[in-house]
Amino acid sequence: MTAPTDAATRRGRVFLCGIVPVIVTALLAVYRPAFFPRLDDSIYDTVMRSGSIQSPGKRVVIVDIDERSLNELGQWPWRRDVIGKLVTRLRDMGAAVIGMDIIFAESDRLEIRETNASHANPDQLLADVLRQGKVILGYGLTFDSAGRVRTLCVLHPVNVAVVHPREETGLLPYFHATGAVCSLPLLAEAAGSSAFLNAAPDPDGILRRVPLLAELDGRLYPGLALAAVKAATGARDLTLRVDTVNAATLNIDTLAVPVDGKGNLLARYRGKKGTFPQLSAADILNNRLPAATVRDKIVFVGTTALGTREVVATPLDTLFAGVEVQATIADNLLEHSFIRRSPLGTVLDVELVVASGLAISIVVALIGVTPGVALGAAGIGGLWATSVWLLSTRGLFVSPLFPTIGILSALALMTFAKFTVERRRAETAGRQRTAAQRLMVQTLLSLTETRDAETGRHSRRTQMYARILAQELSTHPEYRDYLTAERIDLLASLAPLHDIGKVGIPDQILNKPGALTPDEMAEMRKHPTLGREVIVKAEQQVGVHDDATLAMAKDIVYTHHERWDGTGYPQGLRGTGIPIPGRVMAIVDVYDAAVTRTLYRRTMSHDDTVKFIMAGKGTHFDPAVVDAFVRAASVIEHVSREESQ
Repeated sequence: MTAPTDAATRRGRVFLCGIVPVIVTALLAVYRPAFFPRLDDSIYDTVMRSGSIQSPGKRVVIVDIDERSLNELGQWPWRRDVIGKLVTRLRDMGAAVIGMDIIFAESDRLEIRETNASHANPDQLLADVLRQGKVILGYGLTFDSAGRVRTLCVLHPVNVAVVHPREETGLLPYFHATGAVCSLPLLAEAAGSSAFLNAAPDPDGILRRVPLLAELDGRLYPGLALAAVKAATGARDLTLRVDTVNAATLNIDTLAVPVDGKGNLLARYRGKKGTFPQLSAADILNNRLPAATVRDKIVFVGTTALGTREVVATPLDTLFAGVEVQATIADNLLEHSFIRRSPLGTVLDVELVVASGLAISIVVALIGVTPGVALGAAGIGGLWATSVWLLSTRGLFVSPLFPTIGILSALALMTFAKFTVERRRAETAGRQRTAAQRLMVQTLLSLTETRDAETGRHSRRTQMYARILAQELSTHPEYRDYLTAERIDLLASLAPLHDIGKVGIPDQILNKPGALTPDEMAEMRKHPTLGREVIVKAEQQVGVHDDATLAMAKDIVYTHHERWDGTGYPQGLRGTGIPIPGRVMAIVDVYDAAVTRTLYRRTMSHDDTVKFIMAGKGTHFDPAVVDAFVRAASVIEHVSREESQ
C-alpha cells in the first residue's frame, strides 16, 4: 500500500500548488491593485482590435476646416461673419443639429483692429445667426484643484434625475469641474445651447472613455455629443441611475446608455480616423455639395488642419481628431451601439478564475503537465476568442485577464512542483537503488569472503585502486566522455565483484598453495563465466532488463582477464573490443595480486610491479590505461601501504 499512498500524496501536493495561485488570482480580481486596471485596459484594446468593427450609421457627418479650406478662405481663425455664413449654409441645407467643436473665447480680431469701422460688429453678426437655432456651442470644463477664479460663462445645464442605490456611497457619479473656458457670453446667450468638449485620455494616453455629464457649481451639464443627440431626437427626460460604485445607466427617454461610475461612456470606435464622412468647409461655403449630404443629420464642425487640430490616441488609431470623438459618441447614441462590461463584474472574474484553475489543477495532478498545458492553452485561446466574439457581436466586454493569469500561474507553479516532486522521487529512487546495489555488492562480497578471506580482501583493495585509476584515466581525451563522475563511482563500487565467480571454483583448486596444473588452471579460468552467469540469473529472476549497473558489473566480471593483444580469456577479445571497465580492472587485479598475494607466487615490490605492468603495455594492457596507472602509481602505492598495515 505504500506506493499508491506515496503517489496520491504527490498528486495532492501538486494539486495544492495549483490551487494556491488560483486563490491568489481570485483575490486580485476582487481587490484589483492599481496596476491591474491599466493592464486590463491594454487587453481591452487588444480585444477591440482583434474583432470586427461595426460601420457607423448615416446620421452623423463632420464639416472639416481642413487644409484646403484654409487655402481658399485664409488662415484660422476665420472672421465671425465667415463662421456665420457656414452655419447659415448648413442650416439651409437641412442639418438637424450643428455642434461646434470650437470655442469662441475672444472677440473677433477684426473688431479689435477696426474699432472705428462703420460695419456691424462681427460677433454680433454671428450672434444673430446663432439666434436662429440648431447650433450648440462648445466649451471646455476645467478641473483646477486650487479652485482658481473662473471667468464669467453662460452655460446651459440639463435637468437630470439622479437615482442612487439604497446603499448610498456618498460618491458623485460624475466629474466635478471647478470652472470653464467658454465662448463669449454674447454668442452663448444667442445660441441658447452649449455643451462641454472634454474627453481626457487614460493615464496611458489612450482615449477610451468620454464623459456624457459633468457637474459645475451644483448643476449638471451635457457633453457635446449628448446635447446634439438630445436636440436631434427631441429627447426630454434624462435619468442617471447609479447601479454600483463603478457602474451606472443614463436613460435618455427610453434609451438605456451604460456608463461607468463617473458618467463615462466607453467609446465604440468605428475605425481609424476618417471613418465618418468629412465635408470640407470650403465646399459647404462655396455651395459645391448637395443638401442631401447634411439633411436631417447631426453636423459637427471642427478643424483637422495641421497646427489647429486637437488629436488623441484611441485603441484603433494614434492621430484621432477631437471632432471625430464627438462624432463617434453621437453615433453610438443614435445607433444604440454601446460597449458595456458584464453586470456580474468581479463575480464573473472570480468564477472564471476558479473554474479554469480547478480544471487545470485536476488535469495536471491526475494526468500530467503536458495534457495540462494543452488544456490551459485551449482554455486561454477559448477565453480570448469568446471575449473578442462578445465584444464584436454583443458589445459586451468580458476581460480574459484574470482567468489567463490564473491558468498561467497555476500551470507555472504546478509544473515547477511536478518537476520538484519527480526530481525528489528520482533522487529517492536513486538513493534506494544505490543502497540496493551496495547491499548486493556487500552480499556477494561476503559470499566470496566466506569461501576465501584473501579473495575478499583483494576485492576490497581493488575497489580503491579502480577509483584512483579511473579518475586519472578520465583526463584522457578518448576516455573523458565515458568516465563521468557517475560512472567512476559505479565502477569503483562494482569492482569488488570481479572475482565473484570464484565461489564456483572447488576449494582444492581455489586454496591450493602451489602452482596449478593445466586442468586446474582451466577450471580456475571458468570464474569469469561463472560470475557472469550469477548476474544473468539474478536479472532473469528479478525481471530486470538493460540495467546500466548490472551491465557494467557483467563487463567487470566477464572481461577483467581479457588481454589487449587478444590472448586473454574467456572470449579472447582484442583492443578496444574489451569494455573500458574490463581494461581498468585488468591492471588493478594484476597490481594487487602482485604486491599482496602469496598463494601462487612471491610478492613483488611496488616498483617491480609497476615495471611488470609497463612491460605488458600494448600486449596485456591498454596502453592508455598503463600510462594513467603510471601517473597514479604513487597514490596507489600509498593506499596499498595503508591497507597492508
